[in-house]
Amino acid sequence: MINKVILVGNVGQDPEIRYTGDVNNGTKVATLRLATTERYRDRNGNLQEHTEWHSVVVWRNTADVVEKYVKKGTQLYIEGRLRTRSWDDQTGAKRYTTEIVADTLQLLGRKSDGQPSQGNYQAPAQQGGYQQQNSYQQPYQQPYQQPGVQQPYQQPQPAKPVIEDLPGDDLPF
Repeated sequence: MINKVILVGNVGQDPEIRYTGDVNNGTKVATLRLATTERYRDRNGNLQEHTEWHSVVVWRNTADVVEKYVKKGTQLYIEGRLRTRSWDDQTGAKRYTTEIVADTLQLLGRKSDGQPSQGNYQAPAQQGGYQQQNSYQQPYQQPYQQPGVQQPYQQPQPAKPVIEDLPGDDLPF
């Protein structure tokens, strides 16, 4: 079974940071609202927009990154899974909510937006931390093949990562 969600959107309000239990012994959790907008043309050729709001939950060290760098308007790339939970409200009625539990969070946008350079923060469930990964790769380019000539099979070579040294990058990770 696969339960995977990938979103790219803008944060609608400053994230809320909480702790399970007390601040010293609890686990940090950040919740935020992410807007994704779909643009399309209707039957008459008019441009239409539909914005969907998503509740996103981020745990542990990735929540530290959210607390430091994410604010209203920040553009994010999120990978995670859907989770639906229920509770009883004050009147005793059963209530439900569906949210995205983020496993990977990547800050998008320009450094001039007040955000750090792009980083990919992945929180493996078993480790509960984040890892910064450089996910920049050169695309694979198919070699030229002359039409009508059978070429022997060649195993594609994996792309080599491109490391960019950005001046003025003073991030602690």
